[in-house]
Amino acid sequence: MGKGGGCVPSKKKAPISDPEKNDPAVSVESLIPENDITSTSREGPPPPPQAEKKLKVFIVFYSTYGHVESLARTLKKGVDSIEGVEGVLYRVVETLPKEVLELMKAPEKDDKVPLISAEKLVEADGLLFGFPTRYGSMAAQMKAFFDSTGQSWREQKLAGVPAGFFVSTGTQGGGQETTA
Repeated sequence: MGKGGGCVPSKKKAPISDPEKNDPAVSVESLIPENDITSTSREGPPPPPQAEKKLKVFIVFYSTYGHVESLARTLKKGVDSIEGVEGVLYRVVETLPKEVLELMKAPEKDDKVPLISAEKLVEADGLLFGFPTRYGSMAAQMKAFFDSTGQSWREQKLAGVPAGFFVSTGTQGGGQETTA
C-alpha cells in the first residue's frame, strides 16, 4: 500500500521535517498535544504491572486401564514446557457400572483429575482429546461426552478453538487407523 510513508498522512504524528531546515524555535514537546497519554507528566502512581495470563489447553481424556491417562500426563508436561501455556487435565464421566469395572480389573480412577462438563470446554484456549480405540471406534464414554457438546457447537461457542486428539490401542492395527 503505497511507497514508503503510507498512503494517508497521520493526524497523530508531527510532520517529519528536513534536519537541515529544522527550526530551533519549535521543540518536540510543543508538538505533543496536552491531552496525549504519552505525555511525560503523569498524575498519580504508575499502573501496577498486569499479571501474565496463560493460555489454557484442556487435555480431556478417558482411560480404562491408565494407558491413555499416562499419555495425557506426558502431553501435559510438554504443554507446560511452553512459556505462557498451561495444560489442564480433565477426565470424562465413566459410564460403566462399578461392578463391571471390578470384573474387568480396571484400576481406580485418580480423584485428583476433575471431571469435565461440555459447558466447561468454552473456557479453553485449545483442546486435546485422548481415548482408547474400541474395534475401530472411540470408547463409548468419549462418544457420550462428544454427544453432550452439541449445544456448544450449535451456538458456535467452540468455533475457532484449535483441537487435536491422541489414541491408544492394545494391538497393532487395533483400530487407530480408522479411529484417527
